[in-house]
Amino acid sequence: MNQPHIPLRELKKAKSKIALYEAAMSLIGDRMYREVKLEDICQMAEVSRVTFFNLFRKKEDLLLYFMRIWLTERQIDIVEQNLRGFDVVQHIHSKIAEQAQEKVGIMPSLIAFLAEMKMHPAMPEFSQAEVQLLFPGHVELGSLTPNMFALFEQAMSEALQDGTLKEGISIEAAIQFLFTVFYGAFLTSQLYASEDILSFYETQIQFIKK
Repeated sequence: MNQPHIPLRELKKAKSKIALYEAAMSLIGDRMYREVKLEDICQMAEVSRVTFFNLFRKKEDLLLYFMRIWLTERQIDIVEQNLRGFDVVQHIHSKIAEQAQEKVGIMPSLIAFLAEMKMHPAMPEFSQAEVQLLFPGHVELGSLTPNMFALFEQAMSEALQDGTLKEGISIEAAIQFLFTVFYGAFLTSQLYASEDILSFYETQIQFIKK
């Protein structure tokens, strides 16, 4: 499929946003994101502070940028691997565990940020240039803004059809449980100082899975 022509200005803007994102992810390591200085992000990305604030409202927007990319990658995985029902949930949990090993500070930083916002934020929209640079070969799926509620709703509807959702548990209750586990199991693993994060997810999921 031929990709649409992208104006040079839009391509440059997309490259700057991605450079800032990659710099932030590189700097976070095992630290909390609040400890990472905006000046250091800009310096590593070779982008000025003025340009940063033309692209993002605040430093924390890069956490939402990460979440958007991460969830889009999961959407691509689910379609490519033809996952459904609890296989979708298991895949997401395994990727959280992998991410925690690679960037220790990212998940705690994201949870803390979402808790401060007291809401699950809307995902940032990506330009066509960002989609092509971030998800080469997956432009169609990469253009779809991820929705965790819709993702969990689809997975639990499939689990009900497949007979793997425990009897007496509604799809709505299962979705609420999955959101609780998505964040709560990770935090519990941290309280126990355990590196086996996936086992905490698997233990919780047994409460709604046949």
